Amino acid sequence: MTITEHISNAQSTLFSFELLPPLKGENLQTIFNAIDPLLEFAPAYINVTYHREEVVYHKGKSGAFLPKVLRRRPGTVGIAAAIQHRYNIDVVPHVICGGFSKEDTEDALIDFDFLGINNLLAVRGDADKITGRFEPNPAGHPHAVDLIKQIVRMNNGHYNDENIESATPTKFCIGVAGYPEKHTEAPNMANDLMYLKAKVDAGAEYIVTQLFFDNKKYFSFVESCRKVGITVPIIPGLKPISVKEHMSLLPRVFNVDLPEDLVRELVICNDNKSARELGIEWTIQQAKELKQAGVPSIHFYTMGKSDNIARIARAVY
Repeated sequence: MTITEHISNAQSTLFSFELLPPLKGENLQTIFNAIDPLLEFAPAYINVTYHREEVVYHKGKSGAFLPKVLRRRPGTVGIAAAIQHRYNIDVVPHVICGGFSKEDTEDALIDFDFLGINNLLAVRGDADKITGRFEPNPAGHPHAVDLIKQIVRMNNGHYNDENIESATPTKFCIGVAGYPEKHTEAPNMANDLMYLKAKVDAGAEYIVTQLFFDNKKYFSFVESCRKVGITVPIIPGLKPISVKEHMSLLPRVFNVDLPEDLVRELVICNDNKSARELGIEWTIQQAKELKQAGVPSIHFYTMGKSDNIARIARAVY
């Protein structure tokens, strides 16, 4: 079932969550251990992220930063297939521009199609942590909208190899990311919404938001989207704070504001345990308000740990 079908058929707000693939050297049981505690809440779908290779830098003798190691979380295709087979729950693998040629993308999409995985989240991918710039594969896509167009072409039976005749159309339902407080690289919200609408016009069927801690930001974002003609479902994404460092880390990395009340309470937390408890309680209140407002689904960013998400869901669903 596609994500849009799940939403259309739902009688109330759906529950879903996102997982990170395990690092090299870890096994699939790590993923299953994160999923199992959340099964009681009947997740409609599970997202599996994908991140391009990460360059780790070190200072050379000249003082310049030099690349040291390439790190990648492998296995998204295999993990998505394993989850869908084991749990009979729809899986949404992330498909990114960064590090992939158009041929690489096509091969991955063919694998997903063969495996019966029909839902995707199409994203550009992160910028380099040192330079702050996104560098696409020279033979790949520079923007998510271009990736969406390739997926839509395959849905219409058109592959990169123009010599293929009577190609079988794929049946992918495409989701994209939205930013209630704008993307870090966007000059303003109006510009960000323009690009988001272009992705929807190209074929995206639903939007999942970046994390936020003030529901007013989400409601304002939805209203702004509707005003510019974006009519697809907009799913709020939530991430509970789990360590004190998040007070400075999350605003810097994700371009989000933390509400004054939340900051005030974080400051007086004695340790990470108390910060984690605060994060759980804050997210419970967020999720309750969103659910009461009738949002289509609430999507939780687990970062591979599900005990706090289970406590939140138990209080909300």
